[in-house]
Amino acid sequence: MPCRTTTLRHWPQRYCAGSRATRVTLFGAQRIWRCESMNEPEAAIIIGVDCHKKMQVCVAINRQGRALAETIVDATDTGHAKALRWAQTKFGRQPTMWAIEDVRVLSRRLEFHLLDHGQVVVRVPTKLMARTRNSSQERGKSDRLDATCAAMAAIRYPQLQRAHHDQTSYELKLLVDRRRTLVEDRASQISRIRWRIHEIDPEFRCGPYLTCDKHRVHLRDFLLTQQPTVLTRITLAEVEDLARLTREIRELEKEIRARITAIAPNTLAVPGCGYLSAARLVAEAANVTRFRTEAQFAMHVGLAPIPHYSANQPRFRAGHSGHRAMRSAIHKVAVAQIRSSGVGRPYYDRRLESGDNKPAALRALRRKITRVLFNALRRDYLLRTVGQPTGVPVASG
Repeated sequence: MPCRTTTLRHWPQRYCAGSRATRVTLFGAQRIWRCESMNEPEAAIIIGVDCHKKMQVCVAINRQGRALAETIVDATDTGHAKALRWAQTKFGRQPTMWAIEDVRVLSRRLEFHLLDHGQVVVRVPTKLMARTRNSSQERGKSDRLDATCAAMAAIRYPQLQRAHHDQTSYELKLLVDRRRTLVEDRASQISRIRWRIHEIDPEFRCGPYLTCDKHRVHLRDFLLTQQPTVLTRITLAEVEDLARLTREIRELEKEIRARITAIAPNTLAVPGCGYLSAARLVAEAANVTRFRTEAQFAMHVGLAPIPHYSANQPRFRAGHSGHRAMRSAIHKVAVAQIRSSGVGRPYYDRRLESGDNKPAALRALRRKITRVLFNALRRDYLLRTVGQPTGVPVASG
């Protein structure tokens, strides 16, 4: 089929996340954008790492996929230093990239060690590991094969997420994750308490919000008037645990609010973005400058429109992949703007008037808010790292 190709540096960012594309015109009628990478010079050596609790398997391959060397080191700081010396001894000054299976609990210390020594590290999601393993010519499963597949996935998918060591966002992520765990535990505790109260007295109403001190005190006073059975004693203990969880959650929220107010004023200035949503975005984005464009950021979050059509009838749908926690935070911002008739409401109404249904209009609004939040996150990152001014106020129009 005859075609004409043209390489573009500025191309529609709605189609894919990157900084270059090739336009292919078929018979002068249909245009297709094919993504190409414009990264810095490619690494000649890719070292795949399969991480475990006690050991880490490293396999080095070249760009053609040929295995060059392999080693096994302990999952300790001494073992990480040994792996780095092995790579430097084997390959010297050749550009090297480390592709590590994205298991943060097992690979975090190795990432920190490599980044502290100036190495380039990418994270390979486990689903890409499985996809690469299925397409491998070698049958079976082993640690060496998993490390090789991690390196092959880094070659096959050049836009993988770069690992970054940012102590500020890392500590904020620990706080946000801890709060989320406590909130889930509290919800389970409330459910158990309600069932126990129903067993003690089906007619008693303990209040709609057991997270409030008033309703919790009312429930405790009721239990103290009941017979001292094992069920009553256990329920009282669970009420005390609920009070402790609530106090710890409130303390964490105070600390999160103080931290995010200091490090992300531009993100908090986005209408509808509360301190918990801003904290989640800052914690998960880490070094937001690793995304060259807001289209790359939207693709990472999972809010970039994906082509889904045939017969020359353009249609797009939302992706089902991406970072779920960040996508949830952006969704909350969009819903807040719609409900409060904020700056996003006129745009949402215009999309409805143009023929979009409500889910499609909401997807378009979330994509627009993603662009605003990306610019705000960049300004906040530059502000806390190099002290650059925040610039103009953030708007969502």
